[in-house]
Amino acid sequence: MNIPATESKLLEHAQSLAGRSLGELAEKAGVVVPENLSREKGWIGLLLEKTLGASAGSMPLPDFPELGIELKTLPISREGKPLETTFVCVAPLTGITGMTWEKCHLKNKMAKVLWVPVISERSIPIAERMVCTPFLWEPNQEEEELMRQDWQELTDMIALGKVEQINAKYGQVLQLRPKAANSSVKTQAFDSQGRPFQTLPRGFYLKIPFTQMLLNRHLRIN
Repeated sequence: MNIPATESKLLEHAQSLAGRSLGELAEKAGVVVPENLSREKGWIGLLLEKTLGASAGSMPLPDFPELGIELKTLPISREGKPLETTFVCVAPLTGITGMTWEKCHLKNKMAKVLWVPVISERSIPIAERMVCTPFLWEPNQEEEELMRQDWQELTDMIALGKVEQINAKYGQVLQLRPKAANSSVKTQAFDSQGRPFQTLPRGFYLKIPFTQMLLNRHLRIN
């Protein structure tokens, strides 16, 4: 694996992929393109991790630990509109007493992100989907404050035993929603009386208007 030595080398390599199809990248990486992504949701992300030399794997670290950079693929339409919310990380449902924004996994993941937009409309065969120009992003003060406020509100609700009451309306830029391969996957949480119960694992996701704002700032759609 060719791990990038510097931020500028990583960005240069990433931007050299602009205009390339996923089929081309898969062929070069020796990876088979799946017929559909319903069973392999993370395939595009894994292909780009392999292509760009991400080394964190499943460890709770940014994808490029030496550079402190997270890799996020962003499926977009031909018009440059995000097609879905963006998964950030799994949300802890227990052991969160005393957890602070400064030390939380979400802040660590979002400290610096290499966004790779991919034109991914369902009508386009997977191999023909196109990489657009990747860009590096660090949250400015306002963006970080929005994420912090949402993280605090959602974490407080989990701590108060209200995880089952959280829906997509909560959060300005973040939402908390189930993150599981299927409904039989369960994890422990606590209710408002402090009693343990089993529920679906949850994940933090960035809402579409937030990623749209980032795209508008960085991406020029022809």
